[in-house]
Amino acid sequence: MSLAGEAEPRSPDPAVGGVFAAARRLQEAVGRVVVGQAPAVELVLVALLAGGHVLLEDVPGVGKTLLARTVARCLDCTFRRVQCTPDLLPADVTGLSFFNQRTQGFEFRPGPVFTQVLLADEINRATPRTQSALLESMEEHQVTVEGETHALPSPFLVLATQNPVELEGTFPLPEAQLDRFLLRLSLGYPSVEEETAILRRFRERSPLEAATPVLAASELTALQEACRGVHVGAAVEGYLVGLVRSTRENEALDLGASPRATLALYHAAQALAAVRGRAFVLPDDVKGLAPAVLGHRLIPTAQSRLRGRGATELVEALVEAYPAPVESERAAPPSRAAR
Repeated sequence: MSLAGEAEPRSPDPAVGGVFAAARRLQEAVGRVVVGQAPAVELVLVALLAGGHVLLEDVPGVGKTLLARTVARCLDCTFRRVQCTPDLLPADVTGLSFFNQRTQGFEFRPGPVFTQVLLADEINRATPRTQSALLESMEEHQVTVEGETHALPSPFLVLATQNPVELEGTFPLPEAQLDRFLLRLSLGYPSVEEETAILRRFRERSPLEAATPVLAASELTALQEACRGVHVGAAVEGYLVGLVRSTRENEALDLGASPRATLALYHAAQALAAVRGRAFVLPDDVKGLAPAVLGHRLIPTAQSRLRGRGATELVEALVEAYPAPVESERAAPPSRAAR
């Protein structure tokens, strides 16, 4: 059975097949290091293929930094890590202009943001001024220093981690900064079996040392373009837009999701469908992604917070309540050759 108004290709799409194969390679490579966390790994791949950034938010010691470093190691991309602290300055991230006595002129020295994969560890320990230094780079893939604009490498991915329970010496990310992240993920504690496997896997040394790249930067760019070609039918498109707009009318929320959130959910759903080997998006793709894409973009009312209902829980409730398209047989979309 298929969704009304949606279209499933009668023959496999080669471009989507390439995304599926590459995603499997990357998932397997990450899985050799990170125990469990398959849903989180899949979502990081979705962000990677959708050209978005990821905020990993959880308590210390559950593997946030390990996951970010492993994904970076499995990509044949340049990688830099920034350990965020209160004394970190914006120039420590973006770079600065300095006077070269040898050439008797000013030169620009690029900061760690000039990379393809940037790990911003404990981002909420950096001051608001330093956090804001990432805004332009995350949204426009460029950095402006002293009036001169410098383009960042492509692809460009920011993986940021933060600890939500330790508040001393931290600076909560403002809504404008949170909105730059495509997804916010929480890893959670492992099961008994997974924690036992962690002990055995890390008994002698970290398997991260043996991780090797399985995906080149040029290949990743092509896969991102392939994901943008995944079909989204009118019914699913209407469902997605209606779901996002419903957050703006919900009495439990002071702030609903913006049109940027609509675009983020749209592109993430395309990427998720491709990762799962489909050339079309299902409402289930939208449903599964909504908490991770929308949760950090909403502000619950004070009454909702007093009742212990956070933004993610409110999104989950909205997804359950909002009617999805009805399933039925469907016709295939036009092939790439026919477009």
